[in-house]
Amino acid sequence: MSALLLGDTAPDFEVETTQGPLHFHDAIDGHWAILFSHPADFTPVCTTELGMTAKLKDEFDRRGVKVFGLSVDPIEDHRAWIGDIEETQGVALNFPLIADPSKTVATAYGMIHPNADNTATVRSLFVIGPDKKIKLKIEYPASTGRNFNEVLRVVDSLQLTAKHKVATPANWMHGEDVIIVPTVSDEDAKKAFPDGFRTLKPYLRMVAQPDA
Repeated sequence: MSALLLGDTAPDFEVETTQGPLHFHDAIDGHWAILFSHPADFTPVCTTELGMTAKLKDEFDRRGVKVFGLSVDPIEDHRAWIGDIEETQGVALNFPLIADPSKTVATAYGMIHPNADNTATVRSLFVIGPDKKIKLKIEYPASTGRNFNEVLRVVDSLQLTAKHKVATPANWMHGEDVIIVPTVSDEDAKKAFPDGFRTLKPYLRMVAQPDA
């Protein structure tokens, strides 16, 4: 299967998770979602990542985001790993961890690296919109823990773009000025942003973040 591209529909699947059976498209219907994979259970970096994700549950909930972890290990190993996560990270896992021993999901999402020396999933992260389209994908090496502040920042940017016709500049953080997308005419921009905007170049117009 060819690699998934931004804008593609996220493949649907039915799996077993640590919170029971899951039909993915039904579970995420009308919500934003994050699906991220781990090479294997009982791996050190991923243990810290799952703990951090659990600690950020309120932040994901506030953004209407459902989070799902995945590895190709069986459900029994997942359940054993949960105990280690709680013991070492000081938080109980509060989102589904998908068991994919058949590698069905990993294959559908291109999570198996063809040049890897084993069948472990690469460390992929997908952000999926309420329309079930892939909005972002990132891959990390096994040695580098994911920055979940960056994941939240990207979600904020994607949700802002989905609601308003704006883009976010380099290093943008929530509350900072944003860019009016070039497809919006000046006339329409005046209607959409009645408090005004700054034109640095005809293609670069800055405006205060809506709903800040």
